[in-house]
Amino acid sequence: MAVKRFKPVTPGTRFRVGADYSDVTTNVPEKSLVVSHKKSGGRNSSGKMTMRYIGGGHKKSYRLIDFKRNKFDIPAKVATIEYDPNRSARIALLVYADGEKRYIIAPEGLTVGLTVLSGESVAPEVGNTLPLKSIPLGSIIHNIELNPGQGGTIARSAGTYAQLSARDGKYAIIKLPSGETRMILATCLATIGTVSNSEKANEVLGKAGRKRWLGRRPRVRGVAMNPVDHPMGGGEGRASGGHPRSRKGLLAKGYKTRDKKKTSDRYIIERRKK
Repeated sequence: MAVKRFKPVTPGTRFRVGADYSDVTTNVPEKSLVVSHKKSGGRNSSGKMTMRYIGGGHKKSYRLIDFKRNKFDIPAKVATIEYDPNRSARIALLVYADGEKRYIIAPEGLTVGLTVLSGESVAPEVGNTLPLKSIPLGSIIHNIELNPGQGGTIARSAGTYAQLSARDGKYAIIKLPSGETRMILATCLATIGTVSNSEKANEVLGKAGRKRWLGRRPRVRGVAMNPVDHPMGGGEGRASGGHPRSRKGLLAKGYKTRDKKKTSDRYIIERRKK
């Protein structure tokens, strides 16, 4: 996957940097794995707006993704690499030997025609899913489970990966994309490789309209509001607004909100980088 720059034929394309989709092999999703995806527009069940700056956007269908990879020791062939409007990574359609089809998050280097497997004794190759106890130390992994059987929840977005750095008893020690080092049960599953579409971070939308197509409405800065609307509002001229706060007055930008008594703290060896 690569990015491409556009000729400045319009103001919207002057600074636009977009994906070239050279890695995508089809634009028609597998019908049996697609369900409808209803938008809320930021409204709750009674129609009241509870989340601002959400609304509009292009209609999407949701692709059912297999995060569990629990079809063990049955080979699956990669049929297509596809674009998914609901996530930054590419997805791959697997066709198993028994005929079942499933979508997975496509790792970098997975191409049409390759075969992938899940299980304890499979080879640690790109796209294969193994328990952390069976993966060689130092391996690059993604789609990692936090609890056995839960399905992958860690390192799923474009270009992300974690590294298996050590094992200690029944735990594996993982260095996460955030820089945090933590212990995860060695029976949890993880997939070998880096998540695809690593150039996603280099894309530039180029115009406000493309943001609207994604379902995001204009966001007003607190400093630009009146004192009645925001703690940082008001003041003569372009006042800075004082200490960064949320609309409800909670400190922002550096204020720690994590519970000091959170039970999972015992599994964190090193905190994420500031």
